[in-house]
Amino acid sequence: QVQLVESGGGLVQAGGSLRLSCAPSGRTFSIYSMGWFRQAPGKEREFVAVIRWGSSSTYYADSAKGRFTISRDNAKNTMYLQMNNLKPEDTASYYCAASSYSGNYYAPGSYNYWGQGTQVTVSS
Repeated sequence: QVQLVESGGGLVQAGGSLRLSCAPSGRTFSIYSMGWFRQAPGKEREFVAVIRWGSSSTYYADSAKGRFTISRDNAKNTMYLQMNNLKPEDTASYYCAASSYSGNYYAPGSYNYWGQGTQVTVSS
């Protein structure tokens, strides 16, 4: 099992920045990739970004490209999502996810571990 603990959400004005953190614990050697998803009220959970744990290759949703950066700190065993130039449409609950196998990185069903979620609210 892998446990994921997120932090870093909050309220920010449009154009501002936030950094989300996700710290995995447990059987972390089994992690193949880790990603961020978000879900706004009444909407489906959507892919934001992913990082392959071994190669550190990264992939982004079109909505995140150029504004968000996913990264990992090996020493701290922590993944980050740096979000810049935030927009009101970025308002959602953000979830950290981990997968122990290769799959469609943009599909929530490809991830077998999830964090509890952290709220990001961007005011206009």
